[in-house]
Amino acid sequence: MGSLHWVCSSDIFVLFLVLLISIVMFLYRRNKCPPSPLINWPFFGMTPYLLLNSHRLHDFATDILKFSHGTFLFKGPCFANMDLLLTSDPANIHHILSKNFPNYPKGPDFRKIFDILGDGIFNSDDELWEIHRKTTMSIFKHPDFYTLLEVTIRNKVDKALLPLLHHFVSHDRQPMDLQEIFQRFTFDSICLLLLDYDPESLSPHLPFIPCEKAFTEAEEALLWRHVWPEYFWKLQHRFGRGKEKKMKEASKAFDEFIYKCLSEKERLQQVGRGGLLTSLMRGFQGQGGSSGDSRKFLKDTILNLMLAGRDTTSTGLSWFMYLVAKNPRVEDKIREEIEKQLGGRKWKTSLGAKELEGLVYLHGGLCEALRLYPPVGFEHKAPLEKDILPSGEEVDERTKIILSFYSMGRMEGIWGDECMEFRPERWFSTSPEGIRGNNMIKHEASYKFTAFHAGPRRCLGKEMGLIQMKMVAAALIYHYHVELVEGHQVCPSDSIILQMKYGLKVKLLPI
Repeated sequence: MGSLHWVCSSDIFVLFLVLLISIVMFLYRRNKCPPSPLINWPFFGMTPYLLLNSHRLHDFATDILKFSHGTFLFKGPCFANMDLLLTSDPANIHHILSKNFPNYPKGPDFRKIFDILGDGIFNSDDELWEIHRKTTMSIFKHPDFYTLLEVTIRNKVDKALLPLLHHFVSHDRQPMDLQEIFQRFTFDSICLLLLDYDPESLSPHLPFIPCEKAFTEAEEALLWRHVWPEYFWKLQHRFGRGKEKKMKEASKAFDEFIYKCLSEKERLQQVGRGGLLTSLMRGFQGQGGSSGDSRKFLKDTILNLMLAGRDTTSTGLSWFMYLVAKNPRVEDKIREEIEKQLGGRKWKTSLGAKELEGLVYLHGGLCEALRLYPPVGFEHKAPLEKDILPSGEEVDERTKIILSFYSMGRMEGIWGDECMEFRPERWFSTSPEGIRGNNMIKHEASYKFTAFHAGPRRCLGKEMGLIQMKMVAAALIYHYHVELVEGHQVCPSDSIILQMKYGLKVKLLPI
């Protein structure tokens, strides 16, 4: 009976696709942009335009939101419950993430899509989320934590990253993929911090580590769960087809890697060795989550923190170096700033957190990169009860809301006529707040600059991520001029994390 249901569902879906592709080909042959507003086709809704723009989902959403002044109801197929309310309106963002926060939890639909994250902090609501946040904050605010962070990143930069870059340059190899190198760097770093284990993925031979690659595979599948009807991706998952096959493989890789590290840590605890993982074990002692399994709960907790530590930081660094390579003026100013901070000293070891505070231009450049390319490009929300958004739209528990953070950085109404320009000076202020060096860092409201989220769920690792990005960026820019490979296409990937679809191919020229 189950097999018959699968065959019938497949036939219906194939018929749906044939008809859908026919409309898409009709639109394509017309060789013109979709009309505005988009046509709400009978039965199919606006899905043909989605399929036509499947290679540029983030920019497609931005085009729609620019035309509709920041909020738009995208109609999906009539049978699939896939209508989406898209918004990039700061007032709506502030309302949903802050002012009416209790009415917009993660909720069951979010948990279904992001089931791979289990009972971790990104999937949790109410009391469980409070436990996660309180425990994680207590660890991050401990005075020894930032000392450990600084030592870990400095050692990884000086003993792994710089030697690897020197190896590539000195052996006259083909152009390197900086995005992959940053991903490996942040993976090693977060494993050292959380698990007291160095997987050494940044070794010169660039070893293949299934867990390290699994993040990218899972994140791509998670985006398409927002696009396909739920019944379809669930069938794919059950039978191991398409992107869901990669999701299953990723889940297995995560489990094998993290459980192995937990077993080793439990063994070491018996001989008296502690660390950050020991603090997590103590902080979450007795917590079993929805499964009642304390070990699985700890695995879910670690996986969520690894996701944040590997992908948001590496993605921010990748887009920053891309923008710096396209703007040599910015690169020169940052290098001059670093040399001034060194005060005539030669580079012996990576700059520490206190020295980094004086690198104002570097800070502004990173904020600009995060504004234009926020690592988390969108957020999925749904209200518990009926509500009216500041933009006037009525929403209820059936409404799926997509907050497009990527689009926000491209709105003239939010950032001015020069919103698409990369200008670190945008972050300098004449106000008395945030004095650093000879300039002042400008503060922007979190519901306008959403790279670190906003409201009660604002990113706990903001300072941690900025320190890591600054230490890596300063080391790279001080030693090398970054040159983009001619003809290499750089564009966002189809993923919940705004990675580069084809990587960041560059050549490094020693200074």
